[in-house]
Amino acid sequence: MKLRTRLIISFGAVILIPLLLFGTMITVFSRIQIRAIEQTYGISFPNGLFSGSAMILSRTVEESVRGIEKTAQEDPDSLLSYQTLQEIDEELEKKHSFLLVRSGSDGSEVYYCSRADDAEQIADQLPPFGDEAAAGSTGVFIGEEKQLLVRQVDVTFTDGSRASVFVLSPSGILLPEMRALLVEAFAFTILILIITAVFLSIWIYTGINAPIGKLRDATRRIADGDLDFSLEAEGESEISYLFRDFEAMRKKLKESEETKERYDRENRELISNISHDLKTPITTVKGYVEGIMDGVADTPEKMDRYIKTIYSKACDMERLVNELTFYSKIDTNRIPYTFHKINVAEYFEDCAEEVGMEMEEKGIRFSYSNTVDPSVVVIADAEQMKRVINNIIGNSVKYMDKPDKHIQLRIRDAGDFIQVEIEDNGKGIAVKDLPSIFDRFYRTDASRSSAQGGSGIGLSIVRKIVEDHGGRIWASSTLGRGTTMTFVLRKYQEVPA
Repeated sequence: MKLRTRLIISFGAVILIPLLLFGTMITVFSRIQIRAIEQTYGISFPNGLFSGSAMILSRTVEESVRGIEKTAQEDPDSLLSYQTLQEIDEELEKKHSFLLVRSGSDGSEVYYCSRADDAEQIADQLPPFGDEAAAGSTGVFIGEEKQLLVRQVDVTFTDGSRASVFVLSPSGILLPEMRALLVEAFAFTILILIITAVFLSIWIYTGINAPIGKLRDATRRIADGDLDFSLEAEGESEISYLFRDFEAMRKKLKESEETKERYDRENRELISNISHDLKTPITTVKGYVEGIMDGVADTPEKMDRYIKTIYSKACDMERLVNELTFYSKIDTNRIPYTFHKINVAEYFEDCAEEVGMEMEEKGIRFSYSNTVDPSVVVIADAEQMKRVINNIIGNSVKYMDKPDKHIQLRIRDAGDFIQVEIEDNGKGIAVKDLPSIFDRFYRTDASRSSAQGGSGIGLSIVRKIVEDHGGRIWASSTLGRGTTMTFVLRKYQEVPA
């Protein structure tokens, strides 16, 4: 899940969950307190809900008011008894109310009041005898600083005198059950907010901390050099994107590490091969020079043969050094190409003539054929293409095992391309090895190749040069019969202005 979505859900939950739980809590607690009030004060709420403070206060003293009305009708003179009035007042005190009786000819004299300190002040504000509003089921409120709910019962005694019995309930006093409800509501609200905050904090924390922990472990493994692991990313969250980017970085680091190890291994192999290949001609040159110094070459013919051998071995060493130098240019992608228009027929005829002379000296039959139109031209670097021909032919010569050695150079027309084929009748290459022979340092037979010499980079140089010319090279071979190396170059065509 996206972090943005988590935050939106959390924001909504912080608002909605407390509201829902608070509403549920208020409903449950209200019903519990309503039942408590009903049982304590002997009142009822038909709709099951509080219907206002005036209604609550009025219903709280309703039973007492009805008792006073009944007494006023059946035995009004008993209301002149202080004992009776005290009993009624004690009952009202349990309901947080009190009694005030006002009598006299004009109905203004306070006859009884349990709160004598402000009885006169309260009596002056009470409604007159016969007030219908105060005698109703809901009563009236009086006072400014301290409001009182008034329920009035008018009494006419047997001697004709009159009095008003007032049941007074301070509206500012909360019932204990109401106070308990408010306290419980406040406490439960705080609890709901704490629980919601803790739950959402844990949810967000686990959603972020767990993947961050995986990333932390991954970075430690990379720091320790361990790249052989993977980070699986699920979904489309920000953390998943981070996982995918981290995994891509790990793969690149692993590829870089593997490439570095391969280069180091190839460089060590190259140095080993070059060292091995240089050792043989140096040993030969040293031996022949010592022979000359010791006077072994005591005839002109021997001296000439010794000098030719020394020259030949020096050429072999120069070739190896040049190959190593060229390899370093390939590795840094800085091969110095000089492209020109080259006539195919003339160029390959010169190459065939030069190669033919060299093969003749080595006792190898060489044949050349060209079926390309004499006017065909390619864009190429003459020196580098010559290197391609020499490397392929040199590789063929190295692995010839038959008494009648034969190499063919054929130039064919292939539509928009010219196709160059170099075929030998050597040992051949196994089918499984053909896809790899152009890789650097690849040898089909390590022991045989080591004995034959060579740096192991000749064919990789060939492929690099051909591909840089926009061409392609491949090989076909049959074990015991020989190998054919084929590469193609695009013909040059003038574009009309």
